[in-house]
Amino acid sequence: MPLIDDNGIDAVVRRDDGTFVEVQIKARSKNVLMGDAALFAALTHELRENYYFVFYSERLETFWILTSAELIAEAVQNKTGKNVGKRSIWFNGKRKNKETGEYSEHCHERFKKYIVKNFDRLSKA
Repeated sequence: MPLIDDNGIDAVVRRDDGTFVEVQIKARSKNVLMGDAALFAALTHELRENYYFVFYSERLETFWILTSAELIAEAVQNKTGKNVGKRSIWFNGKRKNKETGEYSEHCHERFKKYIVKNFDRLSKA
């Protein structure tokens, strides 16, 4: 791990073939507003080679891993406002149970391909 979070790098992974990847880690606690369990907003990011994002939602108990290019393809980029140029990705939606009136959160179908159970994606080319 780097001594400081410099250039958005929280960790560096050395692969078996001797190459390195840089990793940015983002997490959401279980205490965020209902519906925001996997909302990651105002991310400053431009395309970088060998750069990955690890996203974690404590409430959903889910990890997603995306490359720099995948994040750019999947995220929205703010066109106006104080966060112009920054990116946001919202992995989850929410739905209301018609019988109980309670809300629950779920991963959007299009993001399920990024869900991981381990970090092997970072260690393989």
